[in-house]
Amino acid sequence: MTPVEHAFSLSGILANVLTAYSPRQAQIDMALEVERVINNKTSLIVEAGTGTGKTFAYLIPSLLSEKKVIVSTGTKNLQEQLFYKDIPLIRKALATNAQIALLKGRANYLCLYRLDLYAREKGQLDAQMLADFVNIRTWANSTSTGDIGELENVAEDSTIFPYVTSTLDNCLAKECPNIEDCYLIKARKNAIEADVVVVNHHLFFADMALKDTGFGELIPKADVVIFDEAHQIPDIASEYFGEAFSTRQILDLCSDVLQQYHTELTDVKQLSKAAEKLQRTAQEFRLLFGRDPERGNWRDKINQARFAQVFAVLKVDIDFLYQVLKLCISRNEAIDNCFERAVNILAKYDLMANVETDGISFWYETTRRHVVLHITPLTVADKFSEYIKQSNAGWVFTSATLAVNGGFNHFSEQLGLHSATTQLLDSPFDYLNQSQLIVPRYLPDANHVGRAQALADLAIPLINASKGGCFLLFTSYRMLNLVAEILSEQTDTPLLVQGQMSKRLLLAEFIANEDAVLLATASFWEGVDVRGDKLTCVIIDKLPFASPDEPMLQARSEDVRRQGKDPFSEIQLPQAVIALKQGVGRLIRDVTDQGVLVICDDRLVNRPYGQVFLKSLPDMKRSRNIAQASEFLNALHQKSKPHL
Repeated sequence: MTPVEHAFSLSGILANVLTAYSPRQAQIDMALEVERVINNKTSLIVEAGTGTGKTFAYLIPSLLSEKKVIVSTGTKNLQEQLFYKDIPLIRKALATNAQIALLKGRANYLCLYRLDLYAREKGQLDAQMLADFVNIRTWANSTSTGDIGELENVAEDSTIFPYVTSTLDNCLAKECPNIEDCYLIKARKNAIEADVVVVNHHLFFADMALKDTGFGELIPKADVVIFDEAHQIPDIASEYFGEAFSTRQILDLCSDVLQQYHTELTDVKQLSKAAEKLQRTAQEFRLLFGRDPERGNWRDKINQARFAQVFAVLKVDIDFLYQVLKLCISRNEAIDNCFERAVNILAKYDLMANVETDGISFWYETTRRHVVLHITPLTVADKFSEYIKQSNAGWVFTSATLAVNGGFNHFSEQLGLHSATTQLLDSPFDYLNQSQLIVPRYLPDANHVGRAQALADLAIPLINASKGGCFLLFTSYRMLNLVAEILSEQTDTPLLVQGQMSKRLLLAEFIANEDAVLLATASFWEGVDVRGDKLTCVIIDKLPFASPDEPMLQARSEDVRRQGKDPFSEIQLPQAVIALKQGVGRLIRDVTDQGVLVICDDRLVNRPYGQVFLKSLPDMKRSRNIAQASEFLNALHQKSKPHL
C-alpha cells in the first residue's frame, strides 16, 4: 500500500483526524491520479461530484510529495477555508513542517503610504468614509498581516478602501518611503519561501499575463499547480490576457494629482485645471451609457457620433494632463508615478480606439459609477497550453462541474489541454432517495407579462412547505425584483433579496433566520454551502443560457461560425449546462441532506437539447407535478419533528 493509499485507509491519517471517517473509493481514485500527475509532471482534468472529498484528494498527495505546490481557488472564501482549516488539518495529521502561505491580490492589503497620505487630507471623505478611515487607522496599529479581510467593523464594500490600498498603477514600488513595512511585499516574500501557496484564480492569471510584479518569480518555481473550482478558469484567463481601460483608473489618477496639488505642488495651478477637466469628461463619458449596469459591444458604441465625440475629447483631456505632469517630473515620487500612469492610460486609450483589430472582442461594461472598456482574445488555448508545456510541473484542474454530457471537450479545448488525462467521479450521495426534480407544466413563456406572477404563485406553497428553507435563483435581476415585489405583498415570510446587503451578510441572515427565503442571481449559483434542513428547496426560474447580447458570446459565436461549427452546441449549451449544475449543487451538500429542485423551464423536456442537461445532472426522481414537491417537503418536515 502506497503512502497515499494508506492515508485514506481506515488506519490512515484521515481516520485519525476525522470522526466517523469511512474510505470513499472515488476520493482514493482521485488522490492516486493526482499522485501520478505530480510524479509524471502531466495534466489531469477531474470532475469530482459534490461530497467526493476532492479537497483532501488533492491536498494529501501534494503535501506527501514534499514539492512546491500552488493551490488556486475560485473565491477568497475558499482560499481562507483552505488556509485556515483544511491544510492545517492535513499538515498536523501528516506531522509535516511544510510551510504554507496565503497570498491575495494587492487590493486586499493595507497600503501604509496611502493611509498616511489621506490622514493629512480628509476633506474629500464623507461622514461614513471618515468613520471607516478612523476604524482602519486603529486596526493598522495592531495588524501583523495588513489583510483587510481582518476588519470586522468596516463593510467589505466600503468606498474607503481605494484610499487605503494600492493599485498596480499608483504603487510607488521601490520609491515608496514605507517599502520596508509593506504588507504586500511581506505576503509575497512569505509565498516565495513557502512550500504550499494558496492563491485565487484572478491573482494567478494577473501574474501569468505579466501584469504584476513580485509574484512572477514564484510561479515558475512551482512543481505542482492545482486549480479548484476550475470551471471558472477559461473566462478569467481570457480576461487577463486582454486589456482594460476604465474611468475608474482615470478618476483615481485625477484624485491623486489633486491631492499632490493641494499638499506638495501648490505652485502648479495647471495640475488642478487639467485634473478637474479630465474628471468632468470622464464623468460625462459615463453618463452617455444607461443608468443601470450593462454590457455591450464597444465596436457598435464607438461608431455612434455622440460616443465617438466624447471619447475623442477624453483623449484630448488625458493628453493635456499628461503634458502638465511631464513638466513636474522629478518634483517627487508620487507625481512621477502619476506621470507614468498617464502614459499607461494613453496607451490603453489607443488600444480601445483601434477597433478594427481581428481575433479580439471589444466590449464594455458599466457599474453605477464607471465604464470599463475591454479587449479580450477570443481564445487563450495556444498561450495557455504553451505555458503548461514550458512549466515542467504537474497540473490538476478540478471542480464539481466540468463535464457536459459525460465529456470534457468543452473545457479542454478552451484551454488547449488536449493531452490531459480525464477522470469523472460521481457524487457518493443517494440523489434518488435524497432529492426530487420537478419541471412544472403550464408556466407562461419567459417573456410573458404574467411570468413573474406565475413564478410567485408556484413558489408560495413551496415556501410554506419548506418552512422558509428555500432559495429562489434567477437568471436576471429584472425577474428577481418582480417576483420579490409580488412575494412581499402576498406572503409574510421574511425575504432576503440580493442587493439589500452583502453576499456574506445575506447568507448569515438566511442561516440565522429559520423562516427566511433567499432570492438571488448568478453569484449565489456557486460557492454557497448551506447544509441540513436549513435549505430543502431550490427553485430555478429558467435554464441559465447567457444573453445573446453578451459581447464575448457574440464574438466567440462569430468565430465558431467562421470555422463551420454551430455556436449553440459549441458554446451556449455547454456554458448553460455547467451553470445549471452549479445551481443544482446548492441543494444536496451532505449525506443526510434532502430536498426538492424545481426548474421552471419546460425546454428541459420538450427540446432535444434538454436531454444534454438531464444527462449532466445527478440521477434524481423526476416529475412534472408541482404538488409532489409540496408533498415531499411536508413529509420531510414531518419526519424531522421531534416525537412527543
